[in-house]
Amino acid sequence: MSDLLLIGRVTGAFGVRGDVRIGTFTEDPLAIARYRDLLKADGSPALTVLSARAAKGGVIARCKGVETKEQADALRGLRLHIPRAALPEPDEDEFYLADLIGMAVVGPGGEPMGVIKSVQDFGAGDILEIDARDGSPTWYLPFTREAVPEVNIAQGRIVAVRPNEVE
Repeated sequence: MSDLLLIGRVTGAFGVRGDVRIGTFTEDPLAIARYRDLLKADGSPALTVLSARAAKGGVIARCKGVETKEQADALRGLRLHIPRAALPEPDEDEFYLADLIGMAVVGPGGEPMGVIKSVQDFGAGDILEIDARDGSPTWYLPFTREAVPEVNIAQGRIVAVRPNEVE
């Protein structure tokens, strides 16, 4: 588990007064304003959100020290993180997708299949990127109940059924 979680990305300026458009990766886009002090991937300060309002695909935010459109545009692409400790603990049956990274992937019979390298979402649902660890290419698995019938956070593993093996 990483100490920092990616929760958004600056997508550019909004208007001419320095408002920043942020694409959020949170269930509630306005949660980004509650976290307030956002960090870069290395843990250094990125942005301090003073206020935010909902917008298509995320939020429009006023941020400390960003006064012009040019300053806001210069932030485009900036990835925004928070410390893992800032999130509430998930319920017993729940987990954060970031918790899956690094977990072992085994088949229904317990045979090793690899390790989860990342969790991606290209618009059609979550996809697990699996590092096979045996020299074969990285492969992808849809994060569905059919393809991933079991997630065991305590044991640090998931049971996976490759798509061509799903009945």
